[in-house]
Amino acid sequence: MTLSAQESIDQVVIVLDASGSMKQTMPGSQMQTKMDAAKDALIDVLSNIPQTTHIGLLVFSASNLRDDWAYPLGPRDDNRLLPAIRSIDPSRGTPLGEYIKKGADRLLEARDRAFGYGTYRLLVVTDGEASDSDLVDDYTPDVLARGIRVDVIGVAMDQDHTLATMVHTYRRANNAATLKQAIAEVFAEVSTQDQSTTQEDAFSLLEGIPSEAALAAIQALCESGNHPIGSDPDRVFQPVSNPSQSGTRTTTSTTGGSQESYPIGPIFLMLVLFAILAMRSLFKK
Repeated sequence: MTLSAQESIDQVVIVLDASGSMKQTMPGSQMQTKMDAAKDALIDVLSNIPQTTHIGLLVFSASNLRDDWAYPLGPRDDNRLLPAIRSIDPSRGTPLGEYIKKGADRLLEARDRAFGYGTYRLLVVTDGEASDSDLVDDYTPDVLARGIRVDVIGVAMDQDHTLATMVHTYRRANNAATLKQAIAEVFAEVSTQDQSTTQEDAFSLLEGIPSEAALAAIQALCESGNHPIGSDPDRVFQPVSNPSQSGTRTTTSTTGGSQESYPIGPIFLMLVLFAILAMRSLFKK
């Protein structure tokens, strides 16, 4: 068996607010609602992102979706993604904390499968404060501590969202044009995050080491930090049946989170490099 470098994949989960207030008219328009503006902006921006960016669309409070994952995290397929965006019908409340965890957990699953390779980002688009603010306070620091980047866009809010002071970036979108610009800026940042050169160099160090041993070393190092948000580190994802996305895993979790923030990917990479160099020296003896 030959071990080769993986393709660098950017993974972005969009958490979209479909609460009842998204039916309100967008400032600067007589007809367009906040949700319609969000749909138009997402369709325009996502239609032009590179195929190396994987997208997941997680929608809360929509009245017409059987699955909150309007589009499961994976490669962009416009034939499925664009109709999914257009179909969203807002209703009900704002359980933002619950869905921050749900989106982050899916990213951690993806990172677990990729041995930490790639970039991982959560984009929250919302027009109001969470109805489960206690979960927002519990989960958000834990998400940040796992090395997941969090961007928030506040849609036509009277004041900045509570998350504005907690996350990596916060953007105000007070009309349709600034909403589209904010989403475009986030995805422009995604396309500039290129870890491929450094990580390809890391994988080149594996030459000469038995592939089974190298895979085991990388997996052991990269499993730390990928447990579900707010859960015990000893708790692991368990396979479940999901026809919309093979390999999806889930777990029961408890609340609580770390306040420490650090970039998990580079740390894993350094540990992997040290492990590889040590193993090379052993195998040469």
